[in-house]
Amino acid sequence: MNYLMLSGAFVPLKLANRSIAYKALAVLIGTAFLAVSSWISVPMVPVPVTMQTFAVTMVGALYGWRLGGITVIAWLFESFVGLPVLANGMPGQIAFAGPTAGYLVSFPVVAAFVGFLAERGFTRNPFASFGVMLLGNALCLVLGAFWLANIIGFEKAWTFGVAPFIAGGVLKSALAAATIELLRRSGIMVRLS
Repeated sequence: MNYLMLSGAFVPLKLANRSIAYKALAVLIGTAFLAVSSWISVPMVPVPVTMQTFAVTMVGALYGWRLGGITVIAWLFESFVGLPVLANGMPGQIAFAGPTAGYLVSFPVVAAFVGFLAERGFTRNPFASFGVMLLGNALCLVLGAFWLANIIGFEKAWTFGVAPFIAGGVLKSALAAATIELLRRSGIMVRLS
């Protein structure tokens, strides 16, 4: 099974060749998806468990590195201006100054990273896709932990900001890979015979 390559790239939703209006609609839909994923939250201290990293990696994989990164930045901007789009409806000004700031700043980087790999075909099968999503989740944890370590120290950052999220990152990576495969099999991805 071969997949259409757009200008040497593999972007499942083929957004690169769409109009600006279509891309703007995709960004709006993506930010809504990111917001809903944030509201699925299990409170923990200092960082809650959410479906944000699932959504961030999915947006990157489906939108590509440029539009994926832009979509995540737009979502973070929505939060910064006061829209309740983050976990527990936390305002952006508080979130960007507290222990979650490093994770938030990592999100556009993660979306762009996953999108970059997706554009090069690394999400073409479920196993490779799982690896890409896992790398995206790991990148988020590493970047977020750096910020958190500056606030509470390295040992506590590992204990409270990384270790509890490893199993969830693996599960969310598997869910994202399965979702990509489901989309592929459902015909949403463009196939060439």
